[in-house]
Amino acid sequence: MGQLVVKLAQPVSNVADILGGRRKRKRSIDSLQTNSEESNSESQSPKKKKLLTTTQYIYQALFKEQKNSDIAIMALGKVWNLHKVYLSQSPYFYSMFNGSWKESCQDFVHIKILDERITLDALDAVFGSMYSDEIEIDAKGVISVLATATLFHLDGIIDKCAEVMIESINAETAINYYEAACQYGCQNVKKSAFVWLEINLLCIYTKYPNLLRQISIELMTALISSPDLYVMQTEYSLYTLLRNWIYLRLHPNYDPENPQHQAQQLEELKLQQQSNESNNTSSSSSLSNSPSDRAPVTSNDIVQNFFTSRREKRSFLSTPDGQQFLKPFLALRTQYLTNHHMDLKIVLNDNIIPKEWLHNHVLSNWNSILKVDHLPEEGPKDLNPDEFFKNCMRCGRILLEPGYQKWRWTGFNFGLDLILIADSRILSIRRHHRNEHERLLSLQTKRQFMIRASVTSINNQRQPVYTQKSDITSLCLEKNEEVTLMVMDAKLVHPLLISVNVLVVPPAPQTFKENLLICDEFANASVPISEIGANCERSSTPTSSGMLDEGNAVCLVPPSPPNAGPLHLSSSMATSHRSASATSTSSSTASSSSFSSTDFL
Repeated sequence: MGQLVVKLAQPVSNVADILGGRRKRKRSIDSLQTNSEESNSESQSPKKKKLLTTTQYIYQALFKEQKNSDIAIMALGKVWNLHKVYLSQSPYFYSMFNGSWKESCQDFVHIKILDERITLDALDAVFGSMYSDEIEIDAKGVISVLATATLFHLDGIIDKCAEVMIESINAETAINYYEAACQYGCQNVKKSAFVWLEINLLCIYTKYPNLLRQISIELMTALISSPDLYVMQTEYSLYTLLRNWIYLRLHPNYDPENPQHQAQQLEELKLQQQSNESNNTSSSSSLSNSPSDRAPVTSNDIVQNFFTSRREKRSFLSTPDGQQFLKPFLALRTQYLTNHHMDLKIVLNDNIIPKEWLHNHVLSNWNSILKVDHLPEEGPKDLNPDEFFKNCMRCGRILLEPGYQKWRWTGFNFGLDLILIADSRILSIRRHHRNEHERLLSLQTKRQFMIRASVTSINNQRQPVYTQKSDITSLCLEKNEEVTLMVMDAKLVHPLLISVNVLVVPPAPQTFKENLLICDEFANASVPISEIGANCERSSTPTSSGMLDEGNAVCLVPPSPPNAGPLHLSSSMATSHRSASATSTSSSTASSSSFSSTDFL
């Protein structure tokens, strides 16, 4: 039986294979029949062909091919054969065709374009958008499209232009976008561009003078006035920016990025140096004392030499050429230009700002110094925000990487050595007080001041991604006391731009800045304005106004001795000696005080 089973085993296997093969052939025949039926069905059903959409057909036939036109529009020398029914989407054309205007019964309309920003390409794009539901807008031509859409009152296109502009704000577009937004009433674009300029004015435009020149006087005044301006590093950096900006505005044909222009200007500067030396010109109007000790002339010296070599004794802002730049300097916090001896020396040597301003600041600051150590808790408190922002000192710094960092802004600070500390997500401030510098620091046990901090993270276009601001805080710190200013949000990503507004003494009135004296006595004076009335008899009683008059204005900075070399600092050098510095994590004791320019790094 076992053998039988064994014998039957092979036939059974063959039978199974045969039956399986039959099933496979049957399935293949069925599939062929099914495919054949589907093929016959497809051949019998109509073919579907994708046609142009209605919008595409209208755009192609009526706008591109200009079929069945009932109105011809001429602008900038070109004629478009269009259709009133589509043009009437614009309130401009709707009122033209449906009102009592003579164009309502004409089939040819000539539009005079007075706005120079409107171009043929922009007109073509805007006309075409009335026949379609889309429009192509790139950053290069967005202002022209905006101008054209504003002319025809097309709010939808204006909104799309605003989106493109906000997304593409950068160093090259920010100024033009701001001016265009002011002209065409795009408030969101105006705000975004202004915020970008507040953050990047001193970071970017010091490196690109041709872009700096484009900033109008009105825009520069608004930026200098802004309490939210990120001043890198101190107010003196803003002064040097203004000095370069004035020179560029006065010399529109000078291209500082053109090597030939630079070489020509430098050659003229060297010739002027030689002429000054041969004529024994005073050191205040030459760049160096002798060829042996003269530093190499660089392009940065051109701007400074323009002001220091002027023959007039009156300040530049007092001259007809300088009057147009008065508003930005009225907005400048000139009281903080007297906080460092090198800053004060350079500012006096430039003779851009009237010396009366600086003399009044020196007097006001000295009065505040005397009050600090004789009247306890004389610091500012309970000021309204407008008064605080108008008078506070603005300082800034960039933190490229996370980690423990601390820094100070150098210069006299009314006996307060304030150190900012960034540790992880904590931004704090400490009143630093060391025994070896006690004679220079305030002896008051507690010192009161007001402060606000702002921190911003930016993207690759330097657009603000996230900004966090602290409240205006009134602090009263003991010696070496440290308090937290802000716990930084996790959305803040490095690099971080930090701006600090601080006020350590009560603000003094500065009405003297509003009265810039340009009378004949000063305009024709042959001696420095600071020496006028020096030998006159002075009243033993102060004036009721509490301010220096012309006879009492005395220069507190002694003139340079005859053999002393003149001041020779380029803009970059002058700024670098004032830069804020950070300490490494291992520097537990700092060797520099707040009254020196030694870096804290």
